[in-house]
Amino acid sequence: MTRSRRMAPVQRLVVDREQSAVRELGERQQELVAQEARLQELLDYREQYARAFQESGSSGLGARNLQDYRIFLSRLNEAIGQQQVVIQQCREQQQQTHRNWLEARTRSEAIGKVMDGYRHEEQRLQRRQEQKDSDERNNRGHRKIQDNPD
Repeated sequence: MTRSRRMAPVQRLVVDREQSAVRELGERQQELVAQEARLQELLDYREQYARAFQESGSSGLGARNLQDYRIFLSRLNEAIGQQQVVIQQCREQQQQTHRNWLEARTRSEAIGKVMDGYRHEEQRLQRRQEQKDSDERNNRGHRKIQDNPD
């Protein structure tokens, strides 16, 4: 069995791992985008709520409404802070997944180069063997002609 055939399962495994890493990287990227969109929604909502409060404040607000506004705004700011933490965690996971993919790709490329070298060497040896076989057939044919000079 040739070296390239013996290494083929290793190459398949490495390629499968690289493809898995690419899929995971895509999933992490999608998650990051989704979490960033959620943060933007919270920021937009806070801005809209503040605007609405200012508009209603010009007509006068009671102490109870002002207190409710401050409590709600405080909770909204907490949610924004928590979402920023979630985004940071997602970024770190995405970066780690990106590093994992780069390592998997590097391994895959290295195995690919080794396999190319093995195949090239096997083809070279096969051509050499074919040339040797051809030379032997020609020599046998030439000897037959010399042995039977008719």
